[in-house]
Amino acid sequence: MTKPGQHRLRLPDDWSPDQALAVFEIIDLLRDCVWLHYGPDIQQALRDQPIQRDPRQLPLPLDPDPPF
Repeated sequence: MTKPGQHRLRLPDDWSPDQALAVFEIIDLLRDCVWLHYGPDIQQALRDQPIQRDPRQLPLPLDPDPPF
């Protein structure tokens, strides 16, 4: 799976609000249909992915000889 922002789609700059809404509604409907059909499989695939952690969230190593 790619990281967010790694691949970006180029959208037309000249869509009307109605056109943009139509595309949004199609994507929303497609997402719902995929989830209804594959929801449990998607959940399992997400659980099977290695955890991506921000290094800033990792615990700090404890100093074996504290200065006090």
